[in-house]
Amino acid sequence: MTGIATGRAIDPALSETAQRTLQEYLDTLGNHEPSHVYRLMMDEVERPMLEVMMRYTHHNQSKAAQLMGINRATLRHKLKRHKLL
Repeated sequence: MTGIATGRAIDPALSETAQRTLQEYLDTLGNHEPSHVYRLMMDEVERPMLEVMMRYTHHNQSKAAQLMGINRATLRHKLKRHKLL
């Protein structure tokens, strides 16, 4: 698999880490049912991604949104949701 913008190979480590982490989380629940797993996983990945992208772009929201492939309004919504704005 290659990166869209760079043509470089994408490291499978991220998906492997996500898979391993989710499995470990489910294993620790024992007999308890998980809930809101999708939101939990998205929040755990989305917040650090936003933090890194905002640092990378020197807090330029337009540039960060462009690099992430989302519109600026969506980025602002996500930043507010994670209390980063």
